[in-house]
Amino acid sequence: MKRKHHDLLAWQAAMRLVEVVYAFTSTLSRDEAFNLTSQMRRAAVSVPSNIAEGAARMTAKEFGHFLGIARGSLSELETQYLLVCRLQLAEPSNQMEEGLNDVFGLLGGLIRSLKRDE
Repeated sequence: MKRKHHDLLAWQAAMRLVEVVYAFTSTLSRDEAFNLTSQMRRAAVSVPSNIAEGAARMTAKEFGHFLGIARGSLSELETQYLLVCRLQLAEPSNQMEEGLNDVFGLLGGLIRSLKRDE
């Protein structure tokens, strides 16, 4: 099954980021990091989910709204990642940082392209 959002680079990168987040959070201790693990995973899953939901909507304005929600979830994920590092619950991860940067850039480009078309 192939859907419209499957072709979006932002969605593809966000899906890869979910995999990175699950691998990263699996290394965190259960005692101290359970809540952050759960929050990070939910925020990560929210990003491609909102891109997909927006792409399925009928208008560019609705799509843009869901891209904004995806970007908010991505910012939440970044904050949680930074907290994990600051609290020294895990070492910084190049994969996490690259994934976050990639998705931020692709989402920003997609949002800008929608605004140009308004």
